[in-house]
Amino acid sequence: MSSQTEMSKRQMRREQIRRKEQRGRIIGISLITIGALFVAFLIIWPNVKPVTGITVVDPNPRPQADKNSMGDPNAPVKIVEFSDYQCPFCERFSTDTEPSLIESYISTGKVHFTYRSTGNWVSQNINSGLTESEDAAEAAYCAGDQGKYWEMHDMIFGNVLGEDVGSFTDRRLSAIAEKTGLDMTQYEECYSSNKYRDAVVKDGQDALAAGVQGTPSFVLTYTNASGEEVTELIEGAQPFSVFQEKIEAALAAASQ
Repeated sequence: MSSQTEMSKRQMRREQIRRKEQRGRIIGISLITIGALFVAFLIIWPNVKPVTGITVVDPNPRPQADKNSMGDPNAPVKIVEFSDYQCPFCERFSTDTEPSLIESYISTGKVHFTYRSTGNWVSQNINSGLTESEDAAEAAYCAGDQGKYWEMHDMIFGNVLGEDVGSFTDRRLSAIAEKTGLDMTQYEECYSSNKYRDAVVKDGQDALAAGVQGTPSFVLTYTNASGEEVTELIEGAQPFSVFQEKIEAALAAASQ
């Protein structure tokens, strides 16, 4: 009887150990599963969470707007801005100086103005490995296909969070495009196909060829009385008075 009792106790202990091991395995598997789901959530969530905090910006009026240009194409003075949507000084020029240029010179037919990017300028300079600068430039060019280049231009500048901190991820640019009032099917087809990638790369190449060393920079050109094309580089987000002086001098030289 005692032998059977002892055997029964051993069997019970083995069963208890088996159940304990089984519970341990179940808990271990559960923890691994929960951990994997958590990691998957961290990876997937940034790509599916709603994009919020987009600021709607009232665009500045642009006379004779034609994609990324404005003003009379036959104006005596041409200005090409080389800029970057992540550059705070470029944004400052857009909001503080450009309206005065438009009022005094562009709307009066004296200056034709073109905005061009500098490729991936800021992203490259801070060695982030990201492409937010050129992605924003491509998005603006895609908006130009719908006649809303300058509206998108102002919206992009109005929604900068910092340099390569997620201001211009693909999803955030889409949200900005939607708030701009673009046809989203057409926009997504343009943006996802990298339709304007080569154009943005060429922007950067032309900026370097023009001697641009920082953003924003402006290439002012005119033809003097002798028929020679004169080019001047204006560097930095200069106040309106600087542009006024340069433009008036160019207009005077062109009319002599």
